[in-house]
Amino acid sequence: MTDNQIPKDYNHKNEVKWQKKWQEDDIYRFIGSGTKPRYIIDTPPPYPTGSIHMGHVLNWVYMDIIARFRRMRGFDVLFPQGWDCHGLPTEVKVEETHNIKKSDVSREEFRRLCVELTQENIKMMKEQMQRLGFSQDWSHEFVTMTPEYMRRTQLSFLRMYEDGLIYQGVHPVNWCPRCETAIAFAEVEYVENETNLNYVRFPVDGGEDIEIATTRPELMAACVAVAVHPDDDRFSEFEGKEIEVPLFGQKVKLIKDPDVDPEFGTGAVMICTFGDKTDVTWVNRHNLDIIEAIDERGYMTEAAGKYKGLTIRECKEQIVEDLEREGFLLRKEPVKQNVGTCWRCKTPIEILVKKQWFVAVKKLIPDVRRAAEEMEWVPEHMKTRLLNWTGSMDWDWCISRQRIFATPIPVWYCKECGRVHVADEDMLPVDPTRDDPGIKCECGSTEFIGEEDVLDTWMDSSISPLSVAGWPDESYRDLFPANLRPQGHDIIRTWAFYTILRCMALTGEKPFSEIVINGMVFGEDGHKMSKSRGNVIAPEEVLEDYGADALRLWAAGSVPGSDVPFAWKDVKYGYKFLRKFWNAFRFISIHLGDDREAEFRPLDRWILSRLMNLVRDVTESLEEYNFAAAVGRIQKFVWHDFCDEYIEAVKYRLYSEGDGASRVAAQTTLRMVLETCLRLLAPVTPHFTEEVHQHIGEGSIHVKGWPEYRPELVDPEIERMGDISVEVIGEIRRFKSSSKMPLNAPLRSATIYTDEDSAAMLEPFLQDIAGTMNISEVGLETGEPEITERVVELEPRMDRIGPEFRGDAPAIISHLQGSDPQDVYDELQENGEIEVAGRRLTAEYISFRKEVVGTAGERVDVLNMDEPEIIIEIVR
Repeated sequence: MTDNQIPKDYNHKNEVKWQKKWQEDDIYRFIGSGTKPRYIIDTPPPYPTGSIHMGHVLNWVYMDIIARFRRMRGFDVLFPQGWDCHGLPTEVKVEETHNIKKSDVSREEFRRLCVELTQENIKMMKEQMQRLGFSQDWSHEFVTMTPEYMRRTQLSFLRMYEDGLIYQGVHPVNWCPRCETAIAFAEVEYVENETNLNYVRFPVDGGEDIEIATTRPELMAACVAVAVHPDDDRFSEFEGKEIEVPLFGQKVKLIKDPDVDPEFGTGAVMICTFGDKTDVTWVNRHNLDIIEAIDERGYMTEAAGKYKGLTIRECKEQIVEDLEREGFLLRKEPVKQNVGTCWRCKTPIEILVKKQWFVAVKKLIPDVRRAAEEMEWVPEHMKTRLLNWTGSMDWDWCISRQRIFATPIPVWYCKECGRVHVADEDMLPVDPTRDDPGIKCECGSTEFIGEEDVLDTWMDSSISPLSVAGWPDESYRDLFPANLRPQGHDIIRTWAFYTILRCMALTGEKPFSEIVINGMVFGEDGHKMSKSRGNVIAPEEVLEDYGADALRLWAAGSVPGSDVPFAWKDVKYGYKFLRKFWNAFRFISIHLGDDREAEFRPLDRWILSRLMNLVRDVTESLEEYNFAAAVGRIQKFVWHDFCDEYIEAVKYRLYSEGDGASRVAAQTTLRMVLETCLRLLAPVTPHFTEEVHQHIGEGSIHVKGWPEYRPELVDPEIERMGDISVEVIGEIRRFKSSSKMPLNAPLRSATIYTDEDSAAMLEPFLQDIAGTMNISEVGLETGEPEITERVVELEPRMDRIGPEFRGDAPAIISHLQGSDPQDVYDELQENGEIEVAGRRLTAEYISFRKEVVGTAGERVDVLNMDEPEIIIEIVR
């Protein structure tokens, strides 16, 4: 091979070629034969939006590095890909695209349109994933909207229902007026908002008033009591009296409850059905009535009287105006509050009383906590987030949704008596709105109404490890639990929590052994990427100019759990590193040896010892999911130790005609280092390493084994010796550069002066120092050199002598130029001045040029090094 056969520059456009080749050769297929240890990754199924964002890139680079690393370590890796299809965004997009409402067409037709859009989006995202070099086994792809997957979801519903872990009930639920559906607490996101705290006068029997502060006057129609703290004596006079709600007129009682904060507002609060979770607690605790003042779409109901039909915002504004006009509003104060919003559309949620399906979460919390403790969390502190969430669960998980595009709830209701009938397992998958149960109710009726509500999409994705393993077939236990769950910290309380809960409920086992948490991606402005901020960078922008591997290097330069800023400089640095490595490979490509029995020289042993340390460190870092440490070590070694130091130091040996054994040792070392570094880097930059590997080896690098750590090559002593020698070479290289000398320019000699220990370390490397820096003779001495300075030239300072001495200046200058420079310098040093033509001159009137003279009496250049203390005497 000649370097002319290798392109001058690395071409990242070739990445597509390798991606196609990998797919054709099917090198990432999970075999499942049991001949290798298995490694199962429970991958997050993304929502098919049709476009991958930087958060996906970060998450999947982590996964892909792990999958590739484990394959090279000898594991049979199952790295599947799933798609979490169901949900409101698709329904909204379909309505926008076709200019319809879901009620304009049949449920079947609307679902067909949703499936069609989702299939298109999956196709686009799948192509993007492959373009980024991700190594999923696409033969294990799962799609939650398919009949096969919906069967598993419905089966999990039935079995949890049979175990009493799923039930139907009428309870307060979080409700999104925009989405017109119930949502779980885990889907509520809290944002800070500024509103007014309104101080309102409530009339009390006997002509008195009680002052109440509220941020939600629009719920006064649903006020069912006024509450104060039991120890708050300010309101004792109102006990037993009726309190009238302004504008609406209903009479309510004063109750005492320890959850009231006497420091907030006036210390007296309305209990409304329902303003927040606390209202729900108070209503249940004190057995209060329920008034429904807001409907499913966020409009006021008949209970609101003349405000019926107004939106919540309109009602609030109108009531405040009316309270003020009628003298009930005493004052307003601005206040900050946390408002619960729908995680999908960001609309403020309401709490409505609805008949819904629930998972009995509170029964399963002990199991979830036990499973969480049995798992390894990376980083460890992320486990606290899940445990804290389990400790805050006041309500069960509402799993029914009032939508269409989702897994149907496999339930019918008897048209005659209303009895609930669940599907038999052999009927699944089933759509109760379309399919008949084919049974007779206990009351004798054969007419049924199918459940129109559908399941929360988390009911689909939370059985992903079971689906990947092939549940409910008994063989699923061969692949369950999974080894690894990689996911973002933003869905710990949803996907992680629900998966653990459901798998514990269905199998009694934890779903995975380890969970690796990635952070979020921020823009270069320090804020989370969002279209509204204009700080979004699409992966395609990076791929076009720098390729997938440069983007992967950016993602890999981080650690689990931490949020990651996207920075173009990091991508460019990664790209520059790949080009540096490519150029080095191109140079050494014609010098790669195969003789593994070569007699290595000290500098070879130095780089090989450092190489083995690299193998050990990178292996440990990847085992611990410390991607940044692994990538940083590889880059530092390749860039500095290998390219800048070793390759430069052995060039003379590669072209030497004299010592064949030395050349062979260098060639063998070059191949060992190159091949090892390529394999270490392969999980991170699969395209680059494949491109290089194809010039020097056979088959794909991604079916090769992980580099072997060879302790017999590790020699701490040779590393210390080599480090000093490399520093000496670097010092001489810097000297040549600052002297404007070509780095291959010959030098007559170099004598190194140092202490006995350092001299002993340097002695084996003298030949490499001489050969690397093209020095005819290199000597080594202990102690310090006899160095003297000699003045060889003086220059009269015309700018000072002329203006000062005027007419005498020519005579002064002539005298100086005819004098011995050393004599003039010595006299100035001794007396501080000299006399010339009757004038006295100090040192400021003359410039001197000195030479350093070495031990042999020749002019030398002297280089000083601090640690260890070394002086290098150079003779050009």
